[in-house]
Amino acid sequence: MAKHLRRLAVMTSGGDAPGMNACIRAIVRYGHYHGIEILGVRRGYVGLVNGDLYPLGLRDVGGKLQEGGTFLLSTRLPEFVDVDIQMRAIEKMRRHSVDALIVIGGDGSLTGAYALHTAGFPVIGIPGSIDNDISGTDMAIGIDTALNTILDAIDRLRDTASSHGRAFVIETMGRSCGYLALMAGMTGGAEIVHLPEAELELGDILERVELAWRRGKSHVLIVVAEGATFKAEEIVQFLNREHQEYEVRATILGHVQRGGRPTHFDRFLATRMGVAAVDALMGQDDGVMIALKGTEMIHVPLEQVIGKVKPLPSAYIESMRILAQ
Repeated sequence: MAKHLRRLAVMTSGGDAPGMNACIRAIVRYGHYHGIEILGVRRGYVGLVNGDLYPLGLRDVGGKLQEGGTFLLSTRLPEFVDVDIQMRAIEKMRRHSVDALIVIGGDGSLTGAYALHTAGFPVIGIPGSIDNDISGTDMAIGIDTALNTILDAIDRLRDTASSHGRAFVIETMGRSCGYLALMAGMTGGAEIVHLPEAELELGDILERVELAWRRGKSHVLIVVAEGATFKAEEIVQFLNREHQEYEVRATILGHVQRGGRPTHFDRFLATRMGVAAVDALMGQDDGVMIALKGTEMIHVPLEQVIGKVKPLPSAYIESMRILAQ
C-alpha cells in the first residue's frame, strides 16, 4: 500500500477510448489539490519500462476534457508478461520516486496492473475500453461515446437505405463482445443483429431479410459484431448471391468508433473514476479497479477482474429480437 502518497504516476494503455483525457485531468487536478505530485507516463507500458515519465501540472491538462484519444499516448506491450520486464518498470518508477501508479485501460492493461500489484507495487486500475467487456463494472470509459458514434452512422445509413430500397450490413468493433452491436442495433432500429453471443447462420439472416421485405420495410439494417463468425463482407456476398432482387451494401465502421469528443456521460464517468482512484490510494487501498455499479463507485479486486468474460444480458438479446419485427 502507498502509505505516504507524495508522487503518483498515471498512464493509458491498449486501445484508446474517448474520455481517457478527462480521467487524466481529474487525477492531475484532484491530486494537486491534495498536495500530490503527478507524473504522466508516455506510451503506456513501453514508456513505463523505458522510464519515460514527466511532471503534469494543472495547465498541462487544460483544454483536455473535451478531447478524444489520450494525450499520454498508448501502445501495446505483450512482452510485459515477462517478470524481468515488470521488475524493470518498477525500478524505473522507484528511480522517479513514484509511490503508486494508476493504469487506465482494458483487460490487457489491467492484467499488467495486477502483475505490478502482486510484485508489491501499489496500483489502481480504471476501466477504459469501448467494448464493455471488462468484468466487474457496469460501464467503462468510452463506451457511451462509441455507441453514439455508431448510432449516428446507423441513422445516416438508414436515410440512404430507405431512399434506394437497400439493405446495409454495418460492422462494429467490440472484439469478442457483442455489446456495441447489440445496443446500437436495438436503439438504432436495426432489423437484425449478428453477435458472438447469439450467432445466426447465413440462411437465417437471408430468411429474416426476406421477411422484412415481405412486411413492407423500405430498408433492412443488419448490425454485425466484429467478433462474430460471419463478417460484414461475407454476409453481403451471400445475400447478393442468394437474394438478387435487392442490393446489399457493407459499411465497416472501424476505428472511427474510438475517436471523437467524449459525451457528457463519458466525461462525467471518467472524472468520477479519476477522483475515486486518487481517493483509494490516499485511503491506502490498492490492487483494485475502480468500477461503476448502479450509480456508485466501488472497488473491485483486480484478481476478480482480469481474464473474466463479461456476459451479455440474454434479456437484451431477446428484446432486440422482438422489437426488430
